[in-house]
Order: sequence, then C-alpha cells, then structure tokens
Amino acid sequence: MESAHPPTRPVATQLRRILGLFKLRIGFVIMFTALAGLAVTPGAALSGWQMAILALAVLISSASAGAFNQYYEHDIDPLMSRTKKRAFAAGELKHGPAWLWLIGFLVVASVAAAWLALNVWAALYTFLGAFFYAIVYTVWLKRRTWLNIVIGGLAGSWAVLAGAAAVDPQLGAVPLLLAFVLFLWTPPHFWSLAIAYREDYAAAGVPMLPVVVGEARAARTIFASTLALVTASLLPVFFGLGAIYLAGAAIGGTVFIAKAWQLARNPGRKTALACFHASLLQLTLVLTTAIIDARF
Repeated sequence: MESAHPPTRPVATQLRRILGLFKLRIGFVIMFTALAGLAVTPGAALSGWQMAILALAVLISSASAGAFNQYYEHDIDPLMSRTKKRAFAAGELKHGPAWLWLIGFLVVASVAAAWLALNVWAALYTFLGAFFYAIVYTVWLKRRTWLNIVIGGLAGSWAVLAGAAAVDPQLGAVPLLLAFVLFLWTPPHFWSLAIAYREDYAAAGVPMLPVVVGEARAARTIFASTLALVTASLLPVFFGLGAIYLAGAAIGGTVFIAKAWQLARNPGRKTALACFHASLLQLTLVLTTAIIDARF
C-alpha cells in the first residue's frame, strides 16, 4: 500500500534549490567587483578578517537581493522559459513572508558587519548595492520602463565603491572609474541576453529594450553602448593603472566590440548570446588585470 505522504525530499536537493534562490553566481561576481575596488585603492592594508567580512558582507547582501528578486517576481517567472524552473516559480519552495524576514535579516546583518568591521561608508555602499537591485530595479523600474537596467545597473557599481571605501572613504579616481565602467557594462550585457529571450520578456510584459524598440534597434544600441564602455574602461590607465591593465581592458574590449558589431549586423539569438558571453569575458579581464596591476 502506497503512503499517503510524499517521500521526503533529499536534503541536498533542497539545499540546491535554496542556493539557487540566492543567485550565488551573481553574488560572487559582485563580491569580486568589491575586491577589485579594494585592490585599486591605495592605503593601509586591511587585515585578513576585515577582507573576509567585506567579501562576505557584499556577497550576502547581493545574494539576499537576488532572493528578493525571485520572491517578488514569482508571478512572472513562470511565463519565461529562462526563469520558469526557479524555486518559487515551480512551486518547489513555499512563497511566504518568512522569506522576507530572512532576506531582511541577512541584509541588515551584512550591512552591520561591514559597519562594525570597516566603516560607515563601506556599509552604506554595501546597502545601496542590495537596495538598487532589489527595490530600484526589481520593484520600481523593471515592469515600468526600458531604463530599468540602465538605472538598476548601479547595483554593481556600489560594490566597487564598498571595496574602495573599506580602505579609504575618500574615493580616488580609479575606483570611481571602475564603478563607472560597471555602470556602463550592465546595459549592453543584459540587453544582449534580452534579445536572446525577447519573446519571454514580451510574454511577461517586461519592457526590456528589445521588446520596446525591436531587435535591430536594440542591437545597434548595444554596439554604441559597448563602444562607450570600452572607451571608459581605458581611462584608469591615465590615473595610475599600467600595462597589465591596459592589455586586459584592450583585449576584452576588442572581443566585446567585435561581438557587438556582429550582433548589430545580424540581430538574433545566436549573435546575442555570443555578445552576452563576450561581455562576461570583458568584465573578467578588466577586474582581474586591475587587481594584478594594482597589487602585483
């Protein structure tokens, strides 16, 4: 006779669902940007435990914002092929207010840790990163305007400033420029993905740029945005970073421009995804070579 109760879900499976809820891959990228901001800022070196708290504070606050994004969008995620398997969308995790309490606690704890271990400015920038992604982007802008990812893109910029402020609250030119690079990077990065999933966003009623203006015009905008981004990424060389950084920024920028040009000439899913992956390579090279150039 079969049991009336469903079998207990393996702990490992449930843990994977919870970790997926917190978008840890994005969280680690944001954490890496904070460490880049730390590396390019001259000043007294942080202790090992202070660096660990900075990294964890940014990671946890970013991950919590990612969880809130999925919590808030549980109604439209099932409408999109890219997001329909998320835990709330698929009904694998119960959607309820307990999650909001947990998310809020994690954000408060991470910001408080940054304040106590570092300073108020590092804590403020850590908070603003989570706030811009969770509230400004997800709640205020995403369903209302194609500018959602332009303004919401500041979420990554705040992490750079958090890392820099941990060393010196008087922000220098290089971390400010890297924050500007992150701001310019987000739109062409995300619009490329939005072209690949344009039908999803249209079905969900989300006014991403390709939905509003069409693939061809969005692709041309991506190319223009990429040119602006790559130009900005070279500016730190004039304020202290050297040949290693220049090589990384130039190589990554060249690849990104080439893929954006191909996308502009032939808009479609294949070229959009190639451009999306090129954006990840460009950002990785910029941040990695900035750290190497500044510290080694």
